[in-house]
Amino acid sequence: MNDGTDYRAILTADTPLIDVRAPVEFQQGAMPGAINLPLMNDDERAAVGTCYKRQGPEAALELGHQLVCGDIRQQRLDAWREACRQHPQGYLCCARGGQRSHIVQQWLRESGVDYPLIEGGYKALRQAAIAATEEQVQKPIVLIGGCTGNGKTQLVQQQENGVDLEGLARHRGSSFGRTLEPQLSQASFENLLAVTLLKKQATRWVLEDEGRMIGSNHLPECLRERMAQAIIAVIDDPFERRLERLREEYFVRMHHDFTHAYGEEQGWREYSDYLHHGLCAIKRRLGLQRFNELTAKLDVALDEQRRTGSTETHFSWLVPLLEEYYDPMYRYQLDKKAGKVVFRGTFEEVAQWLSH
Repeated sequence: MNDGTDYRAILTADTPLIDVRAPVEFQQGAMPGAINLPLMNDDERAAVGTCYKRQGPEAALELGHQLVCGDIRQQRLDAWREACRQHPQGYLCCARGGQRSHIVQQWLRESGVDYPLIEGGYKALRQAAIAATEEQVQKPIVLIGGCTGNGKTQLVQQQENGVDLEGLARHRGSSFGRTLEPQLSQASFENLLAVTLLKKQATRWVLEDEGRMIGSNHLPECLRERMAQAIIAVIDDPFERRLERLREEYFVRMHHDFTHAYGEEQGWREYSDYLHHGLCAIKRRLGLQRFNELTAKLDVALDEQRRTGSTETHFSWLVPLLEEYYDPMYRYQLDKKAGKVVFRGTFEEVAQWLSH
């Protein structure tokens, strides 16, 4: 077993972490393999923090023991014991490897369970993750570019050295990009990225040509700087083929996913809202008149899909959206990087080029 200071080995091995920080801390940032079983809930932690400021560490510690005692303590101890049993290769983790993980470790030991902790806690793991990302992104990077619907994400996913940034961010990058999974906090996204890079250990990276933001997550500055200098291979597939991909991804699969998650009735409402929100997000750029026209076409298409199951009518608003908005916007952005484009071709040609 790794010791509690070999942070890279701990991160790379998907090591289970019993994170005993309060839920609010866990939500702000956690490691991919962590489960949150707090020593104190948010209210208890806040009370102890206030006591610490006013009366010092001893009074705060005493208050903590008063708040977490009796049945509450027993319930939490039972949960930790069960987690230790399920994850014998894991570690305890608190914010800095201080009192909280030591107290939990001691209570476990008194109940007959010996379980290690992360020296330096989450903070030390976080620093290791940041350092790993900074180091890994110094390797050569190839970006996959192309207008929406060219299968960029799919191509990245097919590469052994590909890192699907949108998959990690749980967002497909456009105004229609949200998925059914909520996005992670910024720190958790960065931690997941670091662990992914460490596990792959490639000699060069294949990434999608992304903007600064993917939904609400932004790319770490060190990665963004390296991507700005990277060479680009552009996928240029026929328009019809792009439409088929977009139909499958946004109308067939999203409808299926929403229905699967929420059931027929609510799933349909969620799916319909999702498409309306996507259009609404670019309302200002489309202009009110065009936005209203495309929304009317979307409503007709949804009605048709609901009645017949056909997604064909969605092209009536998708085609103009691509031709008037998405394609010109992406081509404008790509023109600014024209000097970095080293290859252009169909999906298969770019895949072939990458394999050399």
